[in-house]
Amino acid sequence: MGFFTPMKKDFTFKGKTVDELKKMTLNELAQILPSRQRRKLKRGFTEQQKILLKKLRANEKNIETQCRDMIILPEMIGKIIKVHRGKEFIPVPIEQDMIGHYLGEFALTRKRVAHSAPGIGATRSSASLSVK
Repeated sequence: MGFFTPMKKDFTFKGKTVDELKKMTLNELAQILPSRQRRKLKRGFTEQQKILLKKLRANEKNIETQCRDMIILPEMIGKIIKVHRGKEFIPVPIEQDMIGHYLGEFALTRKRVAHSAPGIGATRSSASLSVK
């Protein structure tokens, strides 16, 4: 018996390859996106989203944005966009699987809660400890 090597499957989004997606207009792309994204594209982009797209098309480096509601388009694939998280900007590398999602989905705003030891007076046993 020989080794089985699985063939690498090419990425497709609703039956379209990445190259086909990049050639589509926004109206054609909207037809294959889910309804929420389709409605958003139909209404048009906000001024901040237009600025972000202009920076992406100009191939600027170190793009920072607070547009967490921007839909990831095929032309963004391969770029790194720093998305605001509420306190700092998180670098988000845009991949093929992210098409149709929002930028904010990949920069989580909540951190995991890590509790330390209880303070003095928090329990009855800690009241008898010396404060040193």
